[in-house]
Amino acid sequence: MSKTKRPLARELFPNLITELVACLREEGEENLAVSAWDIRFYEECGCGDDFCQSFYTAERPDGAYGPGHRCVPLIPSKGDLILDVVEGRIMFVEVLYYPKLSRSAS
Repeated sequence: MSKTKRPLARELFPNLITELVACLREEGEENLAVSAWDIRFYEECGCGDDFCQSFYTAERPDGAYGPGHRCVPLIPSKGDLILDVVEGRIMFVEVLYYPKLSRSAS
């Protein structure tokens, strides 16, 4: 599947992405807030934990992200949201203990 055919995360999880953008703005992460609106759902985390709904927005790395990586923890209304960001690009959205995400019909 080509990158452009991956669904926009906001189309799948509009409430999550709205909250993600708001949390980023609260933390002063305006550039990430703008880019979060256009992240694409690449694939699920795949860990199998029942409390995890995390997903990749790009191809899974082979090992650690390396130079230019930073972790951005956020404070949502419930659960935990933590981003892995590489050189200003959101690569992974960690969604833990968050209310059950249901995919919107798109």
